[in-house]
Amino acid sequence: MIEILAMVSFIAHLVGLVVCLIGLTTARNPERRKLGYSLAVLGFLIAALPMLLQMFGVITPTPASPPR
Repeated sequence: MIEILAMVSFIAHLVGLVVCLIGLTTARNPERRKLGYSLAVLGFLIAALPMLLQMFGVITPTPASPPR
C-alpha cells in the first residue's frame, strides 16, 4: 500500500508541475492572464495535495527506511 501512495504522490507532483507550467505560459498573454494564473494556482495545489493530506492526517506519511 505504501508503494501505491508513493506512486500516486509522484504522479500528482508531475501533473501539478505540468498544469502549473501551462498556466504560467498562458498568463504571458494579456487577454488570458487571469486564466493562466488560475491554472498555475490549480497546478500548485495538485502538486502540493499529497503533502497537505499527510500534514492534515488524512493519509499516513510513508515511513523512512532505516539507515544501513
